[in-house]
Amino acid sequence: MSDDIVCYRCGGSLSALSLPLSRRDECPHCENYLHVCRMCRHYDPHVPRQCREDDADDVKEKEQLNFCDYFEPADNAFDASGKRAADHAARELQALFGDGDAGGAETPADDALSDAEKLFR
Repeated sequence: MSDDIVCYRCGGSLSALSLPLSRRDECPHCENYLHVCRMCRHYDPHVPRQCREDDADDVKEKEQLNFCDYFEPADNAFDASGKRAADHAARELQALFGDGDAGGAETPADDALSDAEKLFR
């Protein structure tokens, strides 16, 4: 496969996969299916149905596995700004809810949860 083709979602290289992509091929990095509209060279968010192929069936979920016969992987499907936005949102959620390791400092909610868990031991 061409070294230019990368996953539409994570930007990971797909050079380990062979063309044509199988309907069930997954990205080796993020494990998302690749036979999706967002990965196709016909995908265009600025046209009706978001597809430049007039004869293709309408697919509502552009990031879901589909059976489109017109699928051709695009070498420009990855949008780095979208990944940055998703990473930023994940960091914000992590800051809001924490990761369970807050430097060992327990909150009153942690104490209550611990007390409740002790009841079932």
